[in-house]
Amino acid sequence: MTTRTILKLMFLSIILLPLNAGFAQNSEGRWVLGFHGGGNLWINDYSTSVVGPGGEVMFRYGIHRALSAGLLVGYEEFKAEQDLPLSGQPSSYLKLHAIPASFVAWAHLAAGEKVNPYIYAGIGAMIYKRLDGAGVYIPNSEFITTIHVPVGVGLEIFASKKASIAVDLGFRVTDDYTDALKAGKLDAYWTAKAGINIYLGSSDADDDDEDGLNNGDEATLGANPINPDTDGDALKDGEEVHQHKTNPNKADSEGDGLNDGDEVTKYKTDPNKADTDGDGLVDGDEVSRKSDPLKTDTDGDGLSDGDEVQKHQSDPLKADTDGDGLTDTDEVQKHMTDPAKSDTDSDGLADGEEVKTSRTDPLKSDTDSGGASDGVEVKRGSNPLDPQDDAIIILEKGKTVVLKGVNFETKKATLTADSEITLEKALNALNASPDLDVLIVGHTDNVGKADYNKDLSLRRAEAVKSWLIKKGISKDRLTVAGKGFDEPIDDNTTTEGRLNNRRIEFRVLQ
Repeated sequence: MTTRTILKLMFLSIILLPLNAGFAQNSEGRWVLGFHGGGNLWINDYSTSVVGPGGEVMFRYGIHRALSAGLLVGYEEFKAEQDLPLSGQPSSYLKLHAIPASFVAWAHLAAGEKVNPYIYAGIGAMIYKRLDGAGVYIPNSEFITTIHVPVGVGLEIFASKKASIAVDLGFRVTDDYTDALKAGKLDAYWTAKAGINIYLGSSDADDDDEDGLNNGDEATLGANPINPDTDGDALKDGEEVHQHKTNPNKADSEGDGLNDGDEVTKYKTDPNKADTDGDGLVDGDEVSRKSDPLKTDTDGDGLSDGDEVQKHQSDPLKADTDGDGLTDTDEVQKHMTDPAKSDTDSDGLADGEEVKTSRTDPLKSDTDSGGASDGVEVKRGSNPLDPQDDAIIILEKGKTVVLKGVNFETKKATLTADSEITLEKALNALNASPDLDVLIVGHTDNVGKADYNKDLSLRRAEAVKSWLIKKGISKDRLTVAGKGFDEPIDDNTTTEGRLNNRRIEFRVLQ
């Protein structure tokens, strides 16, 4: 059989192997035991070489993931024929029973891959016995020793984590006397073999769970070497370490309330950054609120989601949280109103209506300070920007009305004549709302002593009460209080301010 025939046989062996095997292995730190069988072709001084059977046992250790070394021991039966006997040939047919043993080093060219080609070389010895065609030993039955130098190439295909199938083509060099002839050249033989390699024990270089991290790295990290997803976050440990830089032992690496797998595959957020969009809300909080963790301003109103939630208490999903006709950002940045309250000044008008329609101040319930709130004026048809038409006094539960025009003689509780106009309006308001009770409160400026001013303010409130009782209002609906200068509404350092502070208020009781 020729060398070409052996190569054909090896190719056939390869295509018959399970090339789709789904496992890979590293040799580093592992002992490997191999059993290989096949044929050989003896090259010698005879005219015809005949294919003979052979087998070998391999025992090696992985020094490195790409290099291993060990012992190769086998049994070979070599055969040769001579058509025309030559001088000195002991027989026209020669057979050798040989036991080769060599120390060999293997270089693995694709360590850790499912299909791993390799090359090897070694040095050793071979003992053998010669027999002729009649089975007679030549020259006797004692073993003869020769040098043995193996080289070759091969392919390992992993069928499981513990076993691979190996195909090997080798060339072995011996001395020139194995055929009992010394013709001035070395004898040798080709060998083609296939078999199985069994991996013993475990190695730090292995990736038992096929998660992209070898066992040693997993041990260093504290990850589970037989569980590809130690923390159960739907990302393989190797993917976490090499690709996402997350913690394979912690499902939520940065503690934002989302597991790393959901961040990568579902929400596309950064599993190493608690607040991916930098809006002041952690990603988990945004997901639970249904705002976009990848968008700083989900509703596009000009305010970041974090500011809306934490600072303004507005809705990050609604551009106009309170539905008052103004966007949250206009309320905050332009009008200084409350984006979470449709009627900031509680005057009965929505902030948007005040800004866009009535042109009143959404921060001031009575824009023109005429005594009637903006909402009351709009509803009754008067101008909320003109204090002159606020003459009608409207009483509402829980509201306070300043009785502008109620005046007293200096340092006395005596009503002036011009006070009658305003008091008549107050009387009409009480008669129009017979179910309402009021607290009449007197106030002074800060000129004089506190005790004096408090007594004066109380006496002035009582003077107003007396006037109303005389006009027919039940005393049971009226109570009085004197605050002196404890509750100023203006600056007491100016004449105008002191005038505003000297006042009578109706506080409508609930």
